[in-house]
Amino acid sequence: MTAIENRPQAGPRARGIVLDAVATTLCRRRVHLDHDPTAAAAPRALPDPAIEQRRADAAEHRERIGEVLAATAGPSWRRVPPGPAAERREATAAAVAEGAEFVWGAVLPDADGRRGGAELLVRLPEGGYVPFLVVRHRITDPGDAAVTSPLTDPRPGAARPDPRRKVRSQPRDLLRLAHLNRMLRAAGWAPPPGARHADVGGVVGLDADVVVWHDLRAGHWPGDRSTLAEYDARFADRTAVAEAAADQRPALALPSRVMECRRCPWWPTCAGELERAGDVSLVVRGEAAVALREVGVRTVAELAACDPAVEPVPLAGPPFADVVALARAWLRGLSVVRRVPSVPVLRADVEVDIDMESFGESGAYLWGVHLAYSGGRLPGDEEEGYRAFATWVPVPDSDEARSFAEFWAWLSGVRAAAAASGRTFAAYCYNEQAENRWLLASARRFAGRQGIPPVSEVEEFIAHPGWVDMYAVVDQWFLCAHGKGLKRVAPVAGFSWRDPEAGGENSMRWYRDAVGMDGEPPDADQRRRLLEYNADDVAATRALREWMTSPAVEQVPLAADL
Repeated sequence: MTAIENRPQAGPRARGIVLDAVATTLCRRRVHLDHDPTAAAAPRALPDPAIEQRRADAAEHRERIGEVLAATAGPSWRRVPPGPAAERREATAAAVAEGAEFVWGAVLPDADGRRGGAELLVRLPEGGYVPFLVVRHRITDPGDAAVTSPLTDPRPGAARPDPRRKVRSQPRDLLRLAHLNRMLRAAGWAPPPGARHADVGGVVGLDADVVVWHDLRAGHWPGDRSTLAEYDARFADRTAVAEAAADQRPALALPSRVMECRRCPWWPTCAGELERAGDVSLVVRGEAAVALREVGVRTVAELAACDPAVEPVPLAGPPFADVVALARAWLRGLSVVRRVPSVPVLRADVEVDIDMESFGESGAYLWGVHLAYSGGRLPGDEEEGYRAFATWVPVPDSDEARSFAEFWAWLSGVRAAAAASGRTFAAYCYNEQAENRWLLASARRFAGRQGIPPVSEVEEFIAHPGWVDMYAVVDQWFLCAHGKGLKRVAPVAGFSWRDPEAGGENSMRWYRDAVGMDGEPPDADQRRRLLEYNADDVAATRALREWMTSPAVEQVPLAADL
């Protein structure tokens, strides 16, 4: 749910609106509902256990990094003890007044409608502090041009251009640093304006090997806007939205479907409003929906009535004819329609479906495969069916190298046997981004270990036309009114998962239990559950492929006929 622009004349300002940094990353409608007193009884989603678990993992990660930093900082380290926010603010102020070089667990004074804290404040030689975050996601990729300092020397003066890393875009980190920059200035704790590093901020990520330093005045945003300029505009906007909601003035943000809706606690409230209105964002979300509303196309029905050959406003994304067809499919209750009469899908004599399971950013613990001989099985061929190459040691761990090497050796053997017998070979996945990422990451992380292929060999496999992304096939030849995820599309082919709770978020919880990550004994039932879930995922891609190349696909209406 995001903003539909609606800016009435400003009324009297609400008092007491105080926002933290996350408000600048949230959709505007969520900010409204968070501050609307009449929304207290509105429907909300149940708390997501996966989100709560990620928060707990992030807290543990911060504590580990804090211990490492404290051990290297020596007597210049001050830790703000846990407790009520008011007590932590007082302790932070005392450490700053003392001139401590590092202040861990800082909570800054509320000022100018802002509240917040930093994992660490770092004092510059010229005086004043810059903010430092500890986050549990990756903040760099292989490359160059990131500015880093060693974790054991977390000072911006120690930072240098890093020839091995480039910055991975993380807007939420930048906006939080900008939020803290403004709070430090309001408190009188910021460096002098002329100081070399007056407007920088540091971040330690999941890998926890270096500190990445960001210049908040550099043009990282569209139009070459600086992070501080982007933050100031967003903060002013979200403050206005919150004040209007608190005062019960006309809303400055109305519901509209965006990516954030999937995990927003307010989605049940917004979904009801959107469905009652038949809002156009139910078919085209984000900026496309905003653009259509601006030219009078506000509902799915109005979009369905448009001439497919006449685009009323330039839209990024699919051709306008596809957008109209999606609207018509949505009105008819069709989740999938065909673009073409016959769907081309690469088939082979020997086919392998592949699905990888990872635990967040920590590692890939399971490579599942299903082997089938579409051209018939020959003497000496391996048995058809599902196989799993797994490690049940909590990742990250070197045992990942063993399971990945076994998977790669098996796959290479099947490919070689197909080639030796003159048969064609193809491997399939659904949305290759995840599989490709962990194929390459595993080859790089475990380079030189027994059975680990060189990166060039993995790159050759990824680039080969026999590595088929079934998501790309669906995207090219079908229009999907309710999303293109495997769980959305495979049921159209008649496939269903054995586990009614099958899904990526739930699998994270199952994995924790399966490996005993939270101090309990490893749960063998959850291991079996994960294997069944993975086996169903590879079976789903195979079912899709077989359905697409069978007469049954002709039962799906053609977009041109809607």
